[in-house]
Amino acid sequence: MPNNLLRQTNFAALVALTWLLVALVLLLQYWPQTAETLLDTDDAMRLAQLRDWLHGQGGIAGWFDLHQARMQSPEGYDTHWSRLIDAGMAGMLILFGLFNDGAAAERLMRAWWPMLWLLPTIAGMAMIAWRIAGREAAHVALLLALVGVPAYQQFSPGRIDHHNVQIALTMLAVAATVWSDRVRWAAAAAGALSGAALTIGFESVPYLAVCGAAFALRYAVGRAGAFNLAAYGGSLTASAAVGFFITIGSQHWLRHSCDSIAVNTLTGVACGGAALVLAGWLNHEDKATRCAAMLSAAGLAAASLLLIEPACLKGPFGLADAAIWPVWLADVREMQPLFSVLRKNPLTGAAIAAFPAVAIVATGVMLKQRAARRDGGFLTAAAVFLVAVAVTLGAIRGYSYAIWFGMPIVAAMALRLFEALHLTTLWGRALAALTLTPLVLSSGAIALAHANGFSDRDPFDRPGSKACLQIASYAALAKLPPGVVATDVSYGPYMLALTPHSVLAGPYHHLSRGIVAAHRSLASPPDEARAVLAENRVNYVAICGSRPPDGLAEPAQGKSLWGKLRAGAVPDWLEPVGGSAGQAFAVYRVKR
Repeated sequence: MPNNLLRQTNFAALVALTWLLVALVLLLQYWPQTAETLLDTDDAMRLAQLRDWLHGQGGIAGWFDLHQARMQSPEGYDTHWSRLIDAGMAGMLILFGLFNDGAAAERLMRAWWPMLWLLPTIAGMAMIAWRIAGREAAHVALLLALVGVPAYQQFSPGRIDHHNVQIALTMLAVAATVWSDRVRWAAAAAGALSGAALTIGFESVPYLAVCGAAFALRYAVGRAGAFNLAAYGGSLTASAAVGFFITIGSQHWLRHSCDSIAVNTLTGVACGGAALVLAGWLNHEDKATRCAAMLSAAGLAAASLLLIEPACLKGPFGLADAAIWPVWLADVREMQPLFSVLRKNPLTGAAIAAFPAVAIVATGVMLKQRAARRDGGFLTAAAVFLVAVAVTLGAIRGYSYAIWFGMPIVAAMALRLFEALHLTTLWGRALAALTLTPLVLSSGAIALAHANGFSDRDPFDRPGSKACLQIASYAALAKLPPGVVATDVSYGPYMLALTPHSVLAGPYHHLSRGIVAAHRSLASPPDEARAVLAENRVNYVAICGSRPPDGLAEPAQGKSLWGKLRAGAVPDWLEPVGGSAGQAFAVYRVKR
């Protein structure tokens, strides 16, 4: 990240032009869809949370009030999503509200919010490419981004959850890290951005950990890294602490979490960061002492986190109730390993694996060069990418990170390809680079797999359930007197955002009691389901689509309340709600 990078008008203009072209294409493609659906459960939940806050939830203390009383009643649900996202969207909503009515302003906000975070993501990716292979590689990286359709999954208009913000902050943090050996302020920026990313969410922890390891290794190898180490550790600690206190209310300061900023995770970050600052200040001459100091810092961070909450040793779901795995969590699509996806849906799996696979080859090609092997910036960028690949192998939710971190490395390899093919003209290089873009590679992988007789057995788009996510499908439900609805957990957030009703649960692992109750209410035989519904004071049962509750297979499926309702065998203690016939949702009122 050279000091004059953004002052170089041509390159800054190229970044802005790339972003603008991509944003326009995405808006043209997805704008009609923003009126039809909320895209994803997290987008629906975020919208419900934003509306509650803007409508005065919690009064003056509403900033810290993330309680959702209409989910998992009667105790409700305290989300762990950062209010900072809500604040940014509220500001954009106010801006659009100056020129539009409420509904139009909200739709514009949902469309443009992800576009806002696409710009720093593209800029950060290009800066990484510049650092590891020069300005020309950054130009190639912008071309990859321009034709990088698979990378925009989390940036589609309507995506208002926290994933795009996390990707942007993480990309900038890695960019600052790889430039920190050349730009004095970059280390402090890397720490501050890492703390901000942790405040938003913990999906980016593996990649931020690589950044911390990079500073630690530089210091262990040579004393010249002492200043950067101290600057990084200090800004990381300060940023995480500020993020904790401005987003977590005092009533939750002692709450533990394994997948969000909390007292235990903040303590781990603070102890590790303070140890890095101290090591950087002392700056021991002895290399063995420096190495021991870095190991001690890592051990101190881990020990302080785990001593407060030992369950986090199991990972981000350490505090989740084991009962939710067979009835929901094991079937969450983004948590599926890549090889499992390849077995069930080879076309989708091939599309996911194509670009990261080429980026792995590019990493190997680059590492054959001695200069790359001795370049800390490249080694850091390569390590972050390989960690993203490892995460993707374990759960495909890491795919977005793998594709973004892979672009700079593929761009660097492209320069070597140009030399090997003796491509000297702009058009020749552009055409060669196009063959390496995510869209071309993913499309080619799908075509190749299809030509060899493969097909998806369980498509991710699930067309049979598409109507269940349409805004219009909830209109009839919204007109009913408010009550508690038993439905598939995937539809819970939509119920909150689009109707006045309460729901037993949503697709969030902190809602273990509600998830189990929602599952039992549909997956149990009618008599057992009736008892569950009565226990949870449910007023309505709503089913939609042909997809059964997670973890429910024959013969239990046919005997379940869901199976009976699908077959038209309605128990006498349920009555169809008038007006729901022919609608996406079949709604039944529980007789008292």
